[in-house]
Amino acid sequence: MQLPLQITIRDVDHSEALATHIRDKAKKLDEFFDHIMSCRIVVEVPHKRHHQGKQFNVRIDIGVPGSEIVVNRDHAEDVYVALHDAFDAAKRQLENYARKLHGNVKAHKPKRPSASDDIAAG
Repeated sequence: MQLPLQITIRDVDHSEALATHIRDKAKKLDEFFDHIMSCRIVVEVPHKRHHQGKQFNVRIDIGVPGSEIVVNRDHAEDVYVALHDAFDAAKRQLENYARKLHGNVKAHKPKRPSASDDIAAG
């Protein structure tokens, strides 16, 4: 990553293990696209619902040349599961972005007109 990682943890028990886990996951994103310019991660408990247990929200904003990739994952009852889901989605989006950037996107064949198209046009 070219710029430092920004981690924000709100309304969640902050531990060094959690912060280290987030940093490790973020470093692995470089394996899928090495021109990441910025990465902001927010982990929070958005609603205080007593009857459902803790629900976590993970938002990842990744700055890449000419665009920004945003991943938002809600409602996992374990913060590590929420992080896993969010980083998996971020990885897929980075891979798709890299393929588009390098022109490795599968092009659809043009549709050939059929005999029924000629009848409908005539």
